[in-house]
Amino acid sequence: MSQPLPSLNALRAFETTCRHLSFVQAAEELHVTPAAVKQLVRRLEENLGVALVERSGRGLKVTPAGQAGLDALAAGFQQIESAVHQIRDYRQPQRLIISAEPSFATTWLVPRLERFRALHPEADVLIDSSLRIADLDAGAADVAIRFGAAPAQGVVAHRLFDEKLCAFCSPSLTSGPGALQQLADLAGATLIHWDTSALTWATATRAWMGWEPWLEQLGAEQIDARRGISFSDYNLAVQAAIAGQGVVLGSLPIMRDLVTAGLLVRPFPEVVETSIGYDIIAPRRAAGLSLVQSFLGWIKAEAGRRA
Repeated sequence: MSQPLPSLNALRAFETTCRHLSFVQAAEELHVTPAAVKQLVRRLEENLGVALVERSGRGLKVTPAGQAGLDALAAGFQQIESAVHQIRDYRQPQRLIISAEPSFATTWLVPRLERFRALHPEADVLIDSSLRIADLDAGAADVAIRFGAAPAQGVVAHRLFDEKLCAFCSPSLTSGPGALQQLADLAGATLIHWDTSALTWATATRAWMGWEPWLEQLGAEQIDARRGISFSDYNLAVQAAIAGQGVVLGSLPIMRDLVTAGLLVRPFPEVVETSIGYDIIAPRRAAGLSLVQSFLGWIKAEAGRRA
């Protein structure tokens, strides 16, 4: 006859403590006191008749006995969490929350979204296009499209595009007097800038998306990159370029549809490629949901069509 399993709360307290190697941090995650976590782990040790964690300097370390089943225990809790979310997903209306920066949402995602909704007419889709980075761990969004942000641990991530930065303008600027035909012609053109100085989240990822570093990469530092007009909203900068007010920098994968539609052109072929790119990410708690899995598969296929 098999022995009864220990308390699920005790097993959870043990697994969380082992991940953090701290009773205090485990208590914060479980929303209980450190004393309660210690007591649960101690009861588990008494139940199993073996030491599982022990003091090591100012911290903790897992004993060989505790390590023996730790990986399987962690995987088991992930499966339980996924199963609970699938049950909730079944009982509640289908809703998908997508976090994406405004420029990506407006230029690339929204024009394609009807194709996804046609496949899942039962789903309510919410696009969170605010400039803040959604807290996926707190459930603020089911998936997020992030630019230049290294995916954290515990998420499912897939690269959609590598960044290819090009100059774009209205077709009207590529003919007639002062036509833009080669890179040197930028010296007499109006440069459209995206001012990200007020966006603290963009410091590490968007600071390079300016004319000065772009021209420097191409060896064209002699062109004055400070001239022109500036916008704090990138979508307005793109609209100004469409209206023929100047030349804007943009991501080739993202702007390709505007080029196909004839609203913008690349006046010259120069391109700056970077290791930064657009990633689709989802926390593991949401990645097991059928609607999230469908969206991940769909957006990867959409990105592949235009790769």
